[in-house]
Amino acid sequence: MNPLHHNHQHKRYSLNMLEGTLLDKIVLFALPLAASSILQQLFNAADLAVVGRFASAEAMAAVGSNSSVINLIISLFVGLSVGVNAVIAAQIGGGHKERISETVHTVIAVAFLAGFALIFIGFAVSRPILKLMGAPEDVMNLAILYLRIYFLAMPAILIYNYGSAILRSKGDSRRPLYALTLSGILNIILNLILVVVFKLHVIGVAAATVVSNTFGAVLILHYLMTEEEPFRLNLKKLCIRRHFLFLMMQIGLPAGLQGMVFGLSNVVIQSSVNSFGANAIAGSTAAVNFDFLSYCVVNAFAQSAVTFMSQNFSAQKYDRCDRIFLICMLSGMGTSALVVLLLVTFRYNLIHIFTVNPLVIEYAMIRTMVSFRLHFLIASYEISGGCLRGMGHSLLPAMIAIFGTCVFRLFYVFTYVSKVHTFEALFNVYPISWVITGTLTLTAYFITRNRLFRSEG
Repeated sequence: MNPLHHNHQHKRYSLNMLEGTLLDKIVLFALPLAASSILQQLFNAADLAVVGRFASAEAMAAVGSNSSVINLIISLFVGLSVGVNAVIAAQIGGGHKERISETVHTVIAVAFLAGFALIFIGFAVSRPILKLMGAPEDVMNLAILYLRIYFLAMPAILIYNYGSAILRSKGDSRRPLYALTLSGILNIILNLILVVVFKLHVIGVAAATVVSNTFGAVLILHYLMTEEEPFRLNLKKLCIRRHFLFLMMQIGLPAGLQGMVFGLSNVVIQSSVNSFGANAIAGSTAAVNFDFLSYCVVNAFAQSAVTFMSQNFSAQKYDRCDRIFLICMLSGMGTSALVVLLLVTFRYNLIHIFTVNPLVIEYAMIRTMVSFRLHFLIASYEISGGCLRGMGHSLLPAMIAIFGTCVFRLFYVFTYVSKVHTFEALFNVYPISWVITGTLTLTAYFITRNRLFRSEG
């Protein structure tokens, strides 16, 4: 290949975050991130749909009963990838090019080692975890089988997420989306072949997940191995350097633990939903898809804030840091409000995709209208938290989020909802917690920003 053409290819996927306009670059970076999250959710729904339509009810329950376990594990490691993104973006902004190659090789080595360790851990803990979570006895063996096969995908899942974080740190959010899209399509094709044609049920869905994730990971490795220096990956140079691992954990671990605690608080809220009966459970499950669409948009701008802020803060471009905060916050709130408006306008048409049962629809509408009242306020803590992480402060927004959303929600469910046992009262927990968490995180952001900009400046 012509080296000039090769260089042009890499520049096409990179963004210069340190100079020029910001709004267009942030939007260009955020849209593939939002699309990735939405596609991931659709592919997960396709797994369940194939099993539900073409296998047994037990097989569907076996796959469904694992979702909260898998979400907890994925939350931790996706959180850790935030640390990868922030560390490398800071090295780019600070002009420390010589450190980038060492960080890249540390990150991928960690992904390989942790991924293979999780396979063995997963085999050992599958049965105790599922028993602890109360998986029904009649689906226990199928659920264990699914989870153990799923754990074989852990090295690929980690390599995809950490490799994508490396690419995003230099402004490339498109190629991770391409890899996810292709692996997702492969997943659906394999589901249909293994479950419908070969009648492999749970084994088929789990095997399709392993193969498709491996394909996505191989694509990411290919992108990294053909990257320009210092981002190029050479498998012979894989080595864990403790200094870069520590930096990555310092930012990523609080974000990962925050995601896990969120998951645990949602399990408690789900147990409260269960007390309202089967129609309420079905209605809430359908409505959560609407919440997720709005969240994906906000989260995309929060991840953009981490990357753009890391580069510009390390380059001491504080005026650009202020503009990044403002653009990400307004874009996140504005697009979230627009998504909510569209979903509320067409809510009855959309809910019919999931159900035609009038009682289920009624519960879905209550959840939708209550949680959508102030849904745009998610941006207040997600984006200001992203900016704090970009400035190297990850523990503070994590602690606030754990208190404001998790601890408060548990207190609210166990005190207020146990007395006022209505579906609307339960879901009021979300807007109230967003106001508390948003106020605290914004306050923390401005205090930290003023202190850092004064001392650095």
